[in-house]
Amino acid sequence: IAAWMTRKTVDDLLNEARAKLDRLEPEEALAAQQAGALLIDTRSAEERRRRGVIPGALHIPRTVLEWRVDPGTAPEYRNPHIHGLDQRLVVVCAHGYSSSLAAATLQELGYTRATDVIGGFEAWKERGLTVHQAREDDADAVSGTGPPDA
Repeated sequence: IAAWMTRKTVDDLLNEARAKLDRLEPEEALAAQQAGALLIDTRSAEERRRRGVIPGALHIPRTVLEWRVDPGTAPEYRNPHIHGLDQRLVVVCAHGYSSSLAAATLQELGYTRATDVIGGFEAWKERGLTVHQAREDDADAVSGTGPPDA
């Protein structure tokens, strides 16, 4: 490794990301959602089928998140439920790790109110908050462009 380049660990990246975020407990995320925030579930379709979904959450897989929310992305690849950089986006993953990295990236894209859920979906479920069975994904749809979960 070059002398000017210092390697970071995943913990370093996580700590840097979380320092930018006003992270929410599951109950706070639910209150934010009820006040108009959009929850974005970045878990895989398989994980969602296996564990369930949060009603009203928008499924955008982590692998395509930036392309589905960036206003500069071509319309056919952008999620139509993302309305602007002032929108409050709350990212949820399985356990609250990759969502922190994702939310910090959303802030870099201009979503200054982006954050994530402490403990992720598993904490949401453990707290007894509402979870539904996942609907079948439309096999012909562009991944991450569908409507919020029912």
